[in-house]
Amino acid sequence: MYGLLVGDALGVPYEFHAPEELPPRERLELDPPAGFARSHAGVPPGTWSDDGAHALCLLASLLGRGRLDAGDLGQRLVRWYEEGALAVDGHVFDVGLQTTSAIRALRAGVPAREAGPSGEWDNGNGALMRVLPLALWHRGADAELVRDACLQSRVTHGHARSQVTCALYCLWARSIAEGRAAEADAWADATARLRRAIASAPELLEELEQAVRPDDPPGGKGTGYVVDCLRSARLAVAAGPYEVAVRAAIALGNDTDTTAAVAGGIAGLRDGIEAIPRRWLDALRGRELCAPLVEALVVTVA
Repeated sequence: MYGLLVGDALGVPYEFHAPEELPPRERLELDPPAGFARSHAGVPPGTWSDDGAHALCLLASLLGRGRLDAGDLGQRLVRWYEEGALAVDGHVFDVGLQTTSAIRALRAGVPAREAGPSGEWDNGNGALMRVLPLALWHRGADAELVRDACLQSRVTHGHARSQVTCALYCLWARSIAEGRAAEADAWADATARLRRAIASAPELLEELEQAVRPDDPPGGKGTGYVVDCLRSARLAVAAGPYEVAVRAAIALGNDTDTTAAVAGGIAGLRDGIEAIPRRWLDALRGRELCAPLVEALVVTVA
């Protein structure tokens, strides 16, 4: 969880920049170098964005309900949007288009499992960016984890492509947590497990094979498209340990906070909290919001 939150916060000031506009990798810090035209200039360094807030909403829902409750998750996302719940300083910024549409639907009374836009052009990375807590919390069989990963996606991103991408990420995290520390081994294991879990779900299987294409080598451009985000995170995680991985994610440019959050969650799980630079952990804002939830998660899964 701290890997995700720190990666998110690290990427916030660099968002929307092309890779050639960014500082050198070794100078990518929570507070960018002097003279860099940082994004979200009014947001203090060390602040997570909607990525971290949504992940904490999901975690709080899982801990509070003891199961994946799409309706509860949807209402927590509405409270984030309206009240700043689990946002640092209660400040909501950088809300995605599909998420905004879903929240409007939720406010209008649409059931949570039907709220997420489901067109092919509605495949942003807003469900992928928050799903890691599900993989950390879940103790069910692979098929149950896949089902829940897909359901949590539908709250804001209803297309089968977003659903299956979230499921693959969860199984990737599960494979690493079970001891497959080598990125290639964990990815291959997760892919095989997902294929078994969705063998009787042709729509999901087609999206996996035709759009996600998990057998392709790592590569991505750091964009907000859900498949590219996962591919970019895989490329970044393969670059090295946590600090190297999140900087590699940001160096791709574009949707830097989300790419670094998705990659940072996996790298943190693989490498442990001791791999996250102390200067970044100490500077992470909002610890009073995230620490109780992370501690409760540790107790739950211990």
